[in-house]
Amino acid sequence: MQKITPFLWFSDNAEEAVNFYVTIFKNSRIGKVDRYGDIGPGPKGKVMTMTFQLEGQDFIALNGGPMYRFSPAISFSVDCKTQEEVDELYGKLSAGGEKEPCAWLRDKFGVSWQIVPTVLMEYLRDKDPVKSGRVMEAMLKMQKIDIGSLKKAYEGK
Repeated sequence: MQKITPFLWFSDNAEEAVNFYVTIFKNSRIGKVDRYGDIGPGPKGKVMTMTFQLEGQDFIALNGGPMYRFSPAISFSVDCKTQEEVDELYGKLSAGGEKEPCAWLRDKFGVSWQIVPTVLMEYLRDKDPVKSGRVMEAMLKMQKIDIGSLKKAYEGK
């Protein structure tokens, strides 16, 4: 396990969320599953914690109760090499959730994600402020990022 691991607090649907995430990302797996016993605080047999990996990144999920909710102040940014990957991940993760501006989405569990093509950051970091400015303007009009439109903006077309 890596030194720092994202720990996700779900109210009572950690198992459903983990099963959902591992079907979306290709290099994923469920690790250890710990269940509540007689003492609780959750119902006996209900998942307490689960470890899992998405694309080699370790996570821990907890059924901790309704005290805390997810916020877009913390999100997971997913680097995508192709438009097909952007389309697939954006579509699957946003199903039942909310599509938001500029590559962001909130999944049906309330977790925020950014589905970002690699080329976006390359264009935004260009030393030519005119090119990077056009890309920023184009991106700000999008929900799911369209690489073709970014390229046209970058090239001034």
